[in-house]
Amino acid sequence: MPASAPTPWIVAGALLLEGAVGWPRRLPHPVVWVGGLIAGMERAWNGPERSGKARRALGVATVLILIAVAGGAGWGLERLAASAPFWPGLAIVVIWGATGLAARSLFDHVRAVAKPLASGDLPAARLAVSMIVGRDVEAMDEGGVATAALESLAESFCDGVVAPVFWFVVGGVPGLFVYKAVNTADSMIGHMEPRWRAFGWAAARTDDVMNWIPARIAGCLIALGGWQGWGIMWRDARKHASPNAGWTEAAMAGALRVRLGGPVRYDGITTHRPDFGDWAPPRAHDLRRGLRVYGVACAVLMLLLIAGGFVWPR
Repeated sequence: MPASAPTPWIVAGALLLEGAVGWPRRLPHPVVWVGGLIAGMERAWNGPERSGKARRALGVATVLILIAVAGGAGWGLERLAASAPFWPGLAIVVIWGATGLAARSLFDHVRAVAKPLASGDLPAARLAVSMIVGRDVEAMDEGGVATAALESLAESFCDGVVAPVFWFVVGGVPGLFVYKAVNTADSMIGHMEPRWRAFGWAAARTDDVMNWIPARIAGCLIALGGWQGWGIMWRDARKHASPNAGWTEAAMAGALRVRLGGPVRYDGITTHRPDFGDWAPPRAHDLRRGLRVYGVACAVLMLLLIAGGFVWPR
C-alpha cells in the first residue's frame, strides 16, 4: 500500500511524532491559516444588516468552503506523497498528519497549570488556566482551577487527539484536515450568543456530527486509563448541553472520583451546569492524577492503532 494511503501504523507514527516533538512555538501553526479564512468570511458575511436566514445560509456556505479547501489541501498532499518515492512520501504524510494532532501540546498546557497549583501559586495557576479556557478565572480557588483544567483536558482529548486520529484513519489526510477545519470553525463561530447563533449554526452542528463517535471512544479510553469511571460516564454523560463533551468529562470525573461541572462564570455571568460525579471537587493533586490518566489513555490509543495495523486491508 502506498504511503499516501494512511494505515493505522502511519497514523500511529504521526501521533508518536507529535507526542515526542510537538509543534515548534516559533512557527505559525496551519490552524492559524484556517482561522484567518474563517475570520475573513465572518467579517464579510455575518453583518448585523443581514437577516437570520441569510446569515445561516452564509454560515452553511462557510462550512462548505472550509471542507472544500481543507479536503483539497489534504488530497493534494496525498497526491504529492503518492508521486514521491516511498520514504519521502511516508515522511510527507506523517509530518503533515502530525500537524493535525495535539497530544503533546495539550499535555504541556495542562501541566503548566498543574505545576504552580501544586506549589500553591494560585495567581500563576489562574493565568495558566486562562490560556486554555474561556471562563472568568480571577476569583477561582484551587478547586475551580483544577476543575477548569481537568474539564479542558477531558474535552480536548477528544477534539485534539481521538477525533483527529479517527478521521485520519477513516479519511486519510483529507479527512484529518476537514475535521480540523470544522473544529476550528466551531471554536470560533459555533456559539449561542446572538452574534453567532445563525452564522455559526452549521459549524456547530457539523462539529457535533464529526465528534459523535470519537467522543464516545475518548470517554471509554479515559475510563480505561483510570481503571474506573464507566458507571459515571454512562449515567452523567447526557446531562451535558453538548451531545459529545459530557462523555469525556463524566468519564474523567469517574476515573478520578471527583466532581466536575457546577457553576462557572463567563464575562461576569454565572452559568449553572450539571454535576458530573458524586465526590468532592478536584484539588491540585487530582490534576496531576488526571494527567496520568490522560497519558495512559493516549498509550492505549497508540496500542489500538498498532493492533489495528495488523488487520487493516493492504
